[in-house]
Amino acid sequence: MISYKPFLKLLIDRDMKKQDVIQLTGISKATMAKLNTNEYVSLEVIDKLCAALNCQPGDLLEYIQDDQAKEN
Repeated sequence: MISYKPFLKLLIDRDMKKQDVIQLTGISKATMAKLNTNEYVSLEVIDKLCAALNCQPGDLLEYIQDDQAKEN
């Protein structure tokens, strides 16, 4: 499973709101909601986030094995 917890932590660390990211990147509120619930988003979205936040994909997401995901 892909988790976007690192992305949410990055926003907290940078004192940014989700609305700030929406305005910076042009992604939709629906896409932001997908990031909040660890649903699929395209690489295009990841690319936009990396460009706007000046970071790498690994700063936005992490892989969690299915057995670990079930425990959480």
